[in-house]
Amino acid sequence: MKLFYSPTSPYVRKVLVLAHELGLGDRIDAETVDFAQPSEAFKATNPLAKVPALVTDDGQCLVDSPVICEYLLAQSDGHGLLPAAGPERIEILNQAALAQGIMDSAVGQSMEKRARPKEFQFDGYLAKHKGKVESALDALEQMAAEGKLAQLSLATISVGSALGYLDLRFADDAWREGRPALAAWYAGFEQRPSMTATKPG
Repeated sequence: MKLFYSPTSPYVRKVLVLAHELGLGDRIDAETVDFAQPSEAFKATNPLAKVPALVTDDGQCLVDSPVICEYLLAQSDGHGLLPAAGPERIEILNQAALAQGIMDSAVGQSMEKRARPKEFQFDGYLAKHKGKVESALDALEQMAAEGKLAQLSLATISVGSALGYLDLRFADDAWREGRPALAAWYAGFEQRPSMTATKPG
């Protein structure tokens, strides 16, 4: 399998952490994408020109992190990271979607800030997405306090990847303040070998 990636992308990190936890890391050949000059292989296989993109062993290109995660889970017994059916599966997928929303809003803010000089940045857009991140973090704080993040799953991998991105791009926002349960949970989770191996350098 070939994974086209950017080392700072939280979506990529989610995929890589999952691959490590499933024991599939050594089956993935990772290629960094230079968006200024993307390779012909990347342009030929991924019509959306975004990361992550996974080319499977049979040549199929998967172009979104939730799809890639489903594929990786199907390549192994899943290690209990996502039940096949039932209420627990829905709960895990819902938690993962909440983390995905944090990534979406945080990446949107980061792109706005990096793409435009400060005087041309859309303050309303930034404020809206910062508010979404804060609300989602408050929901995760409640989940952490209730022990709903205790078990390793696709959801906790997604949450850990989202929080890692906030540390990378928005350290000054101090997301841990007022969220002791989530902060304590992440302090332990970020020490997992899969997380340390995929931390942006």
